Amino acid sequence: MHAVIVVAHHNPGSLTHALAQAIGNGINQANPTDTFEIADLAAEGFDPRFDYADGAVHRRVAAPPADVLAEQARIDRADALVVVYPIYWWSMPALLKGWIDRVFSNGWAFDYIPGQPFVRKLQRLRVHLVGVGGADAGSFERHGYDKAMVTQIEHGIFDYCGAHVVSSDRLLESESLDPKLHLQTAEALGQRLFSTTDETAHVTGEAACA
Repeated sequence: MHAVIVVAHHNPGSLTHALAQAIGNGINQANPTDTFEIADLAAEGFDPRFDYADGAVHRRVAAPPADVLAEQARIDRADALVVVYPIYWWSMPALLKGWIDRVFSNGWAFDYIPGQPFVRKLQRLRVHLVGVGGADAGSFERHGYDKAMVTQIEHGIFDYCGAHVVSSDRLLESESLDPKLHLQTAEALGQRLFSTTDETAHVTGEAACA
């Protein structure tokens, strides 16, 4: 089995990057024959700007650019997609959102043609989400941000394309508590990545540093 771990953070020394590596370590611990690759969007210089060429792809009058095709091929090789990101303004960073805007395109992630049935094309894909946030769980719940993130990310993006969100973890209080607890959570996620049932799990942690 093979996992693609997408990480969106400008600092390679961040907890976000450490969590991505811990997930990979857990995958290898569970089964040395399973593999993973880390897609470091910042280090790889992925351009998140949705431009005229991307609009033409959406209208189905042009093929995707080479950088988008490369990302789509990477996901096509994967049995699981893991997305690790810091929570900015109660959502994902612009870099990650732009990656989704461009890569999850019409014709690959879904088929939208006016007058024809809508087709969700990523039904085979299993997704695991790991968000790292500075606030505590009470803040997310009190203001409704937890439900908002489920709606906009899990349902609005992945469910729209047919992908199944198997697990969704928010690892919180990232600037005040011991990061070791979150690293342990990430490693455990990696260990069970390819044995997790298809029941979506939502976990809120209480430690880390983004």
